[in-house]
Amino acid sequence: MKRTTLSLIAVATALAAVTGFAAMTAPGEPAAASAAAPQAARLPVERTSLLCPAPSGSEIAETLITSYTPPGTAAPAAGAGTAPKPSAVLGVAKNPNAAGKKGKAPKAPASVTTPGKPVSADADGAVTHGLTGTATGTLAPGWTVQQTTLVTAGAARGLLGLNCSAPDTDFWFPAASTTKGRADYIHLTNPDDTLAVADIELYGPEGELKTTIPEGVQVPPHSTVPVLLGPLLTEGAMENLTAHVTTRSGRVGAALGSAADGVGSDWLAASADPAARVVLPGIPADATGVRLVAFAPGESDADLKIQLVTTNGTIVPAAAESVHVKAGMTASVELPDLTRGSAAALLLTPTDPKKQIPVVAALRVVRGKGSDQEMAFVSGAAPVTARATVADNRAKGTALALTAPEAAAQVKVTASAGTEGGSPATRTVSLKAGTTTVLTDLAPKGVKGSYAVTVEPVAGGGPVYAARTLTVTEDGIPMFTVQTLVDDRGTVQVPTARQDLTVLDD
Repeated sequence: MKRTTLSLIAVATALAAVTGFAAMTAPGEPAAASAAAPQAARLPVERTSLLCPAPSGSEIAETLITSYTPPGTAAPAAGAGTAPKPSAVLGVAKNPNAAGKKGKAPKAPASVTTPGKPVSADADGAVTHGLTGTATGTLAPGWTVQQTTLVTAGAARGLLGLNCSAPDTDFWFPAASTTKGRADYIHLTNPDDTLAVADIELYGPEGELKTTIPEGVQVPPHSTVPVLLGPLLTEGAMENLTAHVTTRSGRVGAALGSAADGVGSDWLAASADPAARVVLPGIPADATGVRLVAFAPGESDADLKIQLVTTNGTIVPAAAESVHVKAGMTASVELPDLTRGSAAALLLTPTDPKKQIPVVAALRVVRGKGSDQEMAFVSGAAPVTARATVADNRAKGTALALTAPEAAAQVKVTASAGTEGGSPATRTVSLKAGTTTVLTDLAPKGVKGSYAVTVEPVAGGGPVYAARTLTVTEDGIPMFTVQTLVDDRGTVQVPTARQDLTVLDD
């Protein structure tokens, strides 16, 4: 038998195993029978992996790690006694560069045992290790882990928040910097049993920059490696950069931690995949400074119209109407007095609809003035298509921004029970076309501890983009962090397979 025939049979068998059945079809059977075969089904995922970087090297850092799985996604059917017990477990990802240094492993949260009930744990002080985690069974669909760190003093003071991410092979980080007074680290975490090798490319206003790591960064199994961007450059400091992380082998989780003297610190999550249309939701109403950084990864320049989607409608900001992004180069625009008291999202679209040039973008947002400034980042977001969740929301200081840039939409917003008690609450929110709606009264009555918020678009509306802002005021400084909500990919489309014996014909 030919090798090709063997491969085809193997593929058919594997697909039959995934879907749980296969329709028998004899050679020569009419094509109409094939047309009547069941369509692909969308089923809950059975396994989810998440990775968190090392929270902080500060001895006075206070870190809260919160784990949550939303209810409502049934597990796939399984034969009696064959389904493994659901689990959601976080383990330590060691830092091979931290040998002999102060720091302790983070205390992983108690395992989530029931969808709809968040759990959390403290990991205070200097923590040099990240976390790798896996959820299975009924706890896998929509599993979310939030890492929130408060540093009240020092050069890295601030509120740092990050929604721990799934492993991947390609990440974009616009708004990185190596300028004086700024310390940017890319944290690479390897969840697998084999070595991962990652490349970090840096792009400035004139294009790609030479770095000192042409052979890539080795990330040992089940480890996290922080890479300081400043020493990588051979051409001096750069104010506005785009960092691109890819893997030669294996897969990693990647996040950029940034600290700026006198302006605070936060995490910059990877931007959504390059697209001709970019939405950056969650700009606070009292932002005192906003900087847009964009990059065009292709071979064509991008001309982008800048619009602001506010609570009252979509406008063109007075600070800048457009931005020109040269191919392979990083562009930046300062947008002072951007919001003028209205929470908003920034919308980037091609000035010429016929030229759909993909770009990535991020914002550095500053609140406060003088010595009371604090910064956070907003990454370009993808729309929430099915469901998205953000954990670790507080009774005070939590705001959810929902943006419908194209058409009217409705979303179901559910606030879970708290880590220490309470009952969930659900509401349906209507969003007007071209506006941003901000919800600040999210906490359910009687909730204790931190809670999770889940957003689910109602069918028939336009695309919805969402971001959560968490604010903690310390000594008059509005420390804050913004997380864009990422679709949780709690379900996956599984093709229906059938045996086709005609592949045996030589």
